[in-house]
Amino acid sequence: MSGPTIRRARTADIRGIRRLVAPLAERRVLVAKDAVTYYEGVQEFRVAEDEDGTIVGCGALHVMWEDLAEIRTLAVATDHLGSGLGGQILEGLVDDARELGVQRLFCLTFETHFFTRHGFEPIEGQAVTADVYAELLRSYDEGVAEFLDLERVKPNTLGNTRMLRTL
Repeated sequence: MSGPTIRRARTADIRGIRRLVAPLAERRVLVAKDAVTYYEGVQEFRVAEDEDGTIVGCGALHVMWEDLAEIRTLAVATDHLGSGLGGQILEGLVDDARELGVQRLFCLTFETHFFTRHGFEPIEGQAVTADVYAELLRSYDEGVAEFLDLERVKPNTLGNTRMLRTL
């Protein structure tokens, strides 16, 4: 038995991604999203698929700026926790970031020990220049608002840690 295969997501994987994410979104560990949002961002995702074709892990890389992207929706099925699968998905996303020319990765997480093991460090304040901050304010994306630490998203991000990794 070889274990799950990590690959780029396809539209047929969205239902499996949503099933995996739903209990985590209910517990407010991950942000709940509408189905259309997953379909619009399918190209950002990598999935882990077991031998039966079940999605047992996922993660997304969302580019925010020229040198900055966010790791989003990183999730692993309960029966695969502690197997290293989350780290494998994350490193696949890091490879994607490098391929795109991204130099810094952001995440907003409760899983600080996991991300610290993978080179992320907590951040305070802004990680971008004032000019870039002003440009990012124009984004409609809630993840960008979380990155900017805007007051309007704080009720939804209580307890999360803003972390950054430089590649």
